[in-house]
Amino acid sequence: MGGFAKLGINLPLLISFIISFVILFALLGLFLYKPVMKMLDERSKRIKEGMEQAEATKEEYAHAEEEVKKLISKARDDGQALVNQATQTGERLREEAREGARKEAQVIVDRTRAELEGERDRIIDDLRREFVDISISAAEKVIMETLDKERHRKLIEEALEESATFREN
Repeated sequence: MGGFAKLGINLPLLISFIISFVILFALLGLFLYKPVMKMLDERSKRIKEGMEQAEATKEEYAHAEEEVKKLISKARDDGQALVNQATQTGERLREEAREGARKEAQVIVDRTRAELEGERDRIIDDLRREFVDISISAAEKVIMETLDKERHRKLIEEALEESATFREN
């Protein structure tokens, strides 16, 4: 023991320190190391789960953002299709209205033309009758005797029809 004393080391005290250190190390290993390691493992696990959850949330957000963009694009396309359809419907209705107006105008023109032709034919018939009457009256005055009016009228009408046929050809 003499050598340790010369160095200034008290051997019984050193042994008691070593035994105390080993007991303290065993107690710390038994009671403190395992709970601290367990707590650190749990914390590491929570951090890892948080990171995974954050990554999943980020992917979910990206997916939701894509879906929103697709929905907006689809809504824009649907809106454009509705605008185009409304424009086409408007054009079709406008064209149908024009066509209806044209047909109605044509019906009015045809009806008016038919009425005018009927009126013209009636006026021509009236003029023929008057001409026949005037011709008979003139012929009576020229001949100075009265002819059979019916027979004379027939002759003049035949002459007028022949002249009308010649004019048409």
